[in-house]
Amino acid sequence: MTPAARQIVFINTAHTFTHYSLLILPTAVLAMAVPGGPFGESYGPILALATGMFVFYGLLSLPQGWLAQRVGRKVLMTAFFLGTGLSLIGAGLAHSPVMLAVALACSGAFAAIYHPIGTTMLVEAAGDKPGRSIGVNGVFGNLGVALAPVVTAFLANEIGWRAAFVAPGVLCAAAGLLWMRTPLAQASTHANRRPFPPIPRHLVRRAVLVLMLIAMSSGLVFNAYTLLLPKLMQERLAGNEALLPLVGLAAFLVTLCGALTQFTVGRMIDRNTLKRVFLPISMVLAPAMAALAFAQGWLVLPLAGAVAASIFGQVTVNETMAARYISPELRARIYSVRFFVGFLGAAAAAPVVSILYEHTGSVAAATLVLAAFSMVTLGCALFFPNRPEELEPELWAHAEPVAAE
Repeated sequence: MTPAARQIVFINTAHTFTHYSLLILPTAVLAMAVPGGPFGESYGPILALATGMFVFYGLLSLPQGWLAQRVGRKVLMTAFFLGTGLSLIGAGLAHSPVMLAVALACSGAFAAIYHPIGTTMLVEAAGDKPGRSIGVNGVFGNLGVALAPVVTAFLANEIGWRAAFVAPGVLCAAAGLLWMRTPLAQASTHANRRPFPPIPRHLVRRAVLVLMLIAMSSGLVFNAYTLLLPKLMQERLAGNEALLPLVGLAAFLVTLCGALTQFTVGRMIDRNTLKRVFLPISMVLAPAMAALAFAQGWLVLPLAGAVAASIFGQVTVNETMAARYISPELRARIYSVRFFVGFLGAAAAAPVVSILYEHTGSVAAATLVLAAFSMVTLGCALFFPNRPEELEPELWAHAEPVAAE
C-alpha cells in the first residue's frame, strides 16, 4: 500500500470517529433519562448538554488552517485521534451533568480538527479526480452516523450507557497510536498531477458564496436531523423503552441510504458538472423533510431514507466544490472558514431540537423547521455555476461567460 493510500485509510477512519463521537449522546440519552439517575429523567435537558460539544466543533474549526501551517497536519490529526478518544472515555466516566458537558465539549474541540485538515489531506492524496475518494470518505463518515445509534443502543442495553462512550473512545485513541507510526504522504508525489487551472475570479467568488451559504444552512439541518433521528424512530415506531435496539436499527437503515448515495454521488461527480448532480439532490430535501414531519408508522423509513440520501449526497458535492474551484494552497483555510460558518447552524441544532421538543412534546415542529431551512439548499443549487470546464480543467484558460451566468 502506498503512503497516499495509507493516509486515505486513516483519514476515512477519522471521518467515521468524528461523526460517531458526535452522535453517541442522542441514543445514549434514551437509557440515561431514568428516575433517580444522576442526569435526571427528562430527554431535553440531557440532550442540551451536547450544546458545548457542537459549539466547539464548529468554532474551533476556524484556526485549524492557521495551526496546520505552524505545527503541521500530522500533529493535528494525532491530536484529533488521541484527544477525541480520551474525551469520550471521560464522558463515560462522568457522574454529573457538568462533568458530562465538559467531556463532550472537549470531544467537540478535538473533533473540530478533522474536517478542515482531514479533507484537505484527502483531496491532496486523491489526485486529479477526487470525486470518488470524497464519495468513499463520505461513506465512512456516514458509517459513523449509522453505527452510532445502533452500537450505542446495543452497548447501553447490554452493558450500560457508560460503555457506549468508553468503548469507541478506546478504539479512537488506539487508532491515534497507529497513526503516529504512519509516514505522511506528500501531495507532490502524485504522478501526472496537473497544475491548478486559472479559473475566472467571479466564478470562484460565486462558488465560495454558495459554499458558505450551504455551510450555514446544512450545519443546522445535518446536525439537527442526525440528533433527532433516534427520537423520531422511537416516537413513530417503538414508543417503548424495551424496543431501544429496534430504534437504533431503524436509524442505521435510514443513514445507510445516505451512505449509498454518497458513494454513488462521488462516482457521478467525476463524470458530471457539480450542478447537474447538486440540483436533483436538493430538489428532494425540503418536500421529503416536510412529509416526514407528519408521517406515521413504517412510512417514516422510506421518507427518512430519502432525507438522509439528500443531506449526505449534497455533502459530497460541497466537499468537491473546494477541490474544483479553490487552489490547493488556500483549501485548508477555506475549509476552516467553511466549517466555522457551519458552526452557526451546528451549534444551534441541539438547543433547537431540545427547546421545540420541550414545548411541543414531539419532533414534528423541529422537522418542519428543518424543511424550511432546506429551501436554502435548493436556492444554492440553482445559483451555482454549471461549467463544462470542471471536467476538462485545461479549458479554463479559454473560458467564456455562458448565457445563464
